[in-house]
Amino acid sequence: MSSTAKQKRAWISPVLFTLGFRPFFLGAALWAATGMALWALAMGGMQVLPTAFDPVSWHAHAFLFGYLSAVIAGFLLTAVPNWTGRQPIVGWPLGLLFGLWIAGRIATIWSGSLSPVFVAIIDLSMPILLAVIIAREIISGRNWRNLIVLAMLVIFMTGNAVFHWEAARGAYAAQGYGLRIGLGAALMMIAVIGGRVVPAFTRNWLTRRQATRLPAPPMQRFDKLALVTLALALVLWVAQPDAPTTGAALALAAGLHVLRLARWSGLAALAEPLVFILHVAYLFIPLGALGLAVQILRPGLMALGAAQHLWMSGAIGLMSLAIMTRATLGHTGQPRSAGWATSLIYIAIVVATAMRVGVGVWPGNVTMLYAVSAILWIAGFLGFVAIYGPLLARARIAQEGQDAGVSKR
Repeated sequence: MSSTAKQKRAWISPVLFTLGFRPFFLGAALWAATGMALWALAMGGMQVLPTAFDPVSWHAHAFLFGYLSAVIAGFLLTAVPNWTGRQPIVGWPLGLLFGLWIAGRIATIWSGSLSPVFVAIIDLSMPILLAVIIAREIISGRNWRNLIVLAMLVIFMTGNAVFHWEAARGAYAAQGYGLRIGLGAALMMIAVIGGRVVPAFTRNWLTRRQATRLPAPPMQRFDKLALVTLALALVLWVAQPDAPTTGAALALAAGLHVLRLARWSGLAALAEPLVFILHVAYLFIPLGALGLAVQILRPGLMALGAAQHLWMSGAIGLMSLAIMTRATLGHTGQPRSAGWATSLIYIAIVVATAMRVGVGVWPGNVTMLYAVSAILWIAGFLGFVAIYGPLLARARIAQEGQDAGVSKR
């Protein structure tokens, strides 16, 4: 029987605002597709964005601090109640948070006619309020273990503030401190949280199939060594992005995280795309570190933008999509299994990333690679909206038979 609190929440809240993942995952996917479409039109000379940012900086901000902030909000607002045992944020408080996020997207697009300070305040209002909420929940629930997640959220938010400051000064914010701080914080979130959930989900899936080889338990000494090395490499990259020492540190971090990933028995889960994609997404962390190391130590072999997109499109884009699909299935009472339709949207983002990275490796095919990458990116996230949007907008259903919508996942 449902508790009184659950019954009350169900009565006062539209379905979309009954848990944080619902509005924010749907909004994130729609923004990922819309933002890329706007960027492609601007790059093709078919429209001029009314933003005060230069076009590349707007594009970087729209994805890193626009799209990803929504994914983070949806994930934390759903996960933290499980971590702390406290009630989730629902109803009008959740609607307010989501409305502030939308206001931030509008403000950054139309920032050309607005005060930079006003734009920054509007854009930062949601992550600041989110950080306050998460801090309250972790402290009230005495969930000290996850204070590190709150710390990374604050660093991510700080990167956004620095990005706005650099853009207001007329600097090229797309390659500034703010982007590197925000990107570094996002990667550490994936490394820390992914280091918990990827081996755990893989172990659960393999155990149900009575497999003999299981992933190494998470957060062993080796995992901590890999995380500390990555954190130090990212700090060096933020401070001295072109230094040989930074390149060497990134290469070392890449090697350690390849070994870390190998301990999680990813190939054994190849038969279930919902599990295997987590391993593919995590692989982009060491690939991006290695790409940046090559760019620093052997200039000319790979462009900076290509190396960074291994992280931004690969690690962040693919891991966030993997988490959104899995969480949506689990929290709406659906079987945790990916069918052909979900597999296709994963493949679309992987190939989109490969095409974007290819721009920096084969510059002679820039136009074609950009176009294919943008089309596949948009298709992947619109595919998420088409497949998972109906689940996000309707009430959780207790385990039902497979209907047409579920069978496609």
